Amino acid sequence: MSGFHMHASNTDIEKKVLSEYRQLLNDCKPVSSPEEMQHIRMAFEMVNELCKKTPKRMGEYTIFHSLSLAQIVAREIGLGGTSVIAALIFEFVDEPELSMPEISAKFGEKVAEITGGLSKISSIKTEKTSSQAENLRNLILTLASDVRVILIKLAERLYQMRMLDNLPVEQRIGIASETSYIYSPLAHRLGLYNMMSEMEDFTMKYLEPEPYKKISEKLKASDAKRTKFISEFIAPIENELKKQGMKAEIKGRPKAISSIWKKMKKQKVDFEEIYDKFAIRIILDTPQKNEKADCWKVFSIITDFYTPNTERMRDWISVPRSNGYESLHATVVVPGGDWVEVQIRSRRMDEIAENGFAAHWKYKGIKGEKGVDEWLGKVRELLENSETDAINLIDDFKLNLYAREIFVFTPNGDLKKFPEGATVLDFAFEVHTAVGSSCVGAKVNGKNVPIRYPMKNGDKVEIIRSKTQKPKQDWINYVVTSKAKAKIKFALKEEKLKEAENGKEILQRRFKNWKLEFQDLYIRKLLHHYKYNDAIDLYFDIATEKLDLLEIKNIVTEDEKQVEAKPVPIEEEALEKLIRNTQAESDDYLVIDNRLSNVEYRLGKCCNPIFGDNVFGFVTIGAGITIHRLNCPNAKQLISKYGYRIVKARWRQTEGNRTFLATIRITGVDDIGIVSNISDVISKDLKVNMRSIAVDSNDGLFEGTLTVFVSDTAHLDALIKKIVKVKGVMSVKRIE
Repeated sequence: MSGFHMHASNTDIEKKVLSEYRQLLNDCKPVSSPEEMQHIRMAFEMVNELCKKTPKRMGEYTIFHSLSLAQIVAREIGLGGTSVIAALIFEFVDEPELSMPEISAKFGEKVAEITGGLSKISSIKTEKTSSQAENLRNLILTLASDVRVILIKLAERLYQMRMLDNLPVEQRIGIASETSYIYSPLAHRLGLYNMMSEMEDFTMKYLEPEPYKKISEKLKASDAKRTKFISEFIAPIENELKKQGMKAEIKGRPKAISSIWKKMKKQKVDFEEIYDKFAIRIILDTPQKNEKADCWKVFSIITDFYTPNTERMRDWISVPRSNGYESLHATVVVPGGDWVEVQIRSRRMDEIAENGFAAHWKYKGIKGEKGVDEWLGKVRELLENSETDAINLIDDFKLNLYAREIFVFTPNGDLKKFPEGATVLDFAFEVHTAVGSSCVGAKVNGKNVPIRYPMKNGDKVEIIRSKTQKPKQDWINYVVTSKAKAKIKFALKEEKLKEAENGKEILQRRFKNWKLEFQDLYIRKLLHHYKYNDAIDLYFDIATEKLDLLEIKNIVTEDEKQVEAKPVPIEEEALEKLIRNTQAESDDYLVIDNRLSNVEYRLGKCCNPIFGDNVFGFVTIGAGITIHRLNCPNAKQLISKYGYRIVKARWRQTEGNRTFLATIRITGVDDIGIVSNISDVISKDLKVNMRSIAVDSNDGLFEGTLTVFVSDTAHLDALIKKIVKVKGVMSVKRIE
């Protein structure tokens, strides 16, 4: 403990300071580098000296305030040296010894950044405005460039709540109210359940003292009885776990007072009628790969002794909560009718439940503060309340991760959040698509500004609209939010489709004048000549007069052989090459499943592909993509003539009961009842639905064609094998 000078070693205060300081070093050692440990010692020595200027805070010696905060950060949240140093020093940033340049020079840029963020947040004067609580929380997040700032701020608030008894009543109520609408929800979002629960209990203690006192007294009164009950409940489970060689720690604890009070209010019942006032937690020491199986094994053991309430079963192991919480909850009834909630989890899951995302990085093989940066992006994403769709998710994630934010006001005084650099056009599209599409500018703080004006923190924005305004292509460059970009693109596409319809009508009229039939062959010629991918582009350019109609007439009336690309000679090896490519492991193929909603596709009627067939896609003008089997009768012609329109395709199994049409041909001896026997095999034995059946008899033989609904090629193969076994059937084959 080099550098720590004791001025009066025989005093109780200095002994306690020394004891607390040693405890802090012990907490930090496992997750801090030697250099960080040295910096922690230096930070403590500086703070210990500075505390002498202000001996007491919140009725306690200031040095204990700093040490206690650092201990919560290290022990209860599990952060490392960088965060501990920031927690120790941030309240002294106004001192010359700890100015921002000094902090940066002595402890590094990261400590300076975190300390600066904490200092900014501490300067916010928050007044209770419940309707703006979410935005106040987001404003705090905005000022925090690093999520460690939020975690340390939560630790400080928890410490304050623990010390509230030392403050006057008025201050207690103010701090408790602020905690309930800002800090407790932040702790919840980060998965810090213990911290959230303790904050909520303290909040209730000061804001609703009467019910808090009554529930607390009733819990104390039943303490001995509860302890006995818990030990009796645990005993058989503990014995069985030992028999099966499973290592586990079993805890019994009463539920939080605030949690019981919420249930009493929600269910409109008295304390005695709340049946799960305490919970048993079983924490397994098991490798991560065995966690799920072992947790279910414990569940099985518990239900051997006690009857579970299946309606109150909660499986957050298979599908963890969005903030990372994993646990298996079972509520069981014991002899006498009492209900007990049992939480089953691994040691890793328990740490995450206790410390939220602060615990995640420990399980990625990364020690110290470096790991925090890895989960920083995930945490910030969870802290946001943005509404995104799948298309914009990646854009939004990038914005949330890298961009700072600004807060601006509507004319009504509502607070809205945007990424830094957002313009009034972003604001307009945030309000409504129609407002954005008709935006011609805005009044910002009473002054007229253009649509590309970048907003600043605290601006009051009022949008100016015009009925004649329409979205322009260059608007994409004037916005930064993915929401605005998506809406502009959609509006432009709508405009383009309208223009394209006009262009199509113009072309149809001209074809009539030229005495030509308006057909797909001519459109293909034009697309090929002008190198368009889509007919919409062709029609749009006709409507906007980018194409010469006389030139179009010359193209469509030219000899077909001159225009059509020469067919590529098809050989068997070319087809085999396509098959190899289509079956190869590559990302460059169309995956056909239930999620393929953004691409228009249909199954080719010429070959009726079904799940399991080797297939390819053929881009059809104006009709999306047609899926064909590789052995389709038309495959060679399509591949040789239109190779540029072929896309590789592959099936993927999806949920649901999707079925495909398949046609099979059956030949056999024309015997009484054979058709009935075949029909029974199909509909009764294999429960396959038939769409149609046609049978021809000739010279004692019959030939039948069946169209059936099957789920995949394996299903079809099973059907064929069954039908072959029917007496009198000679051959069964799928029609190619």
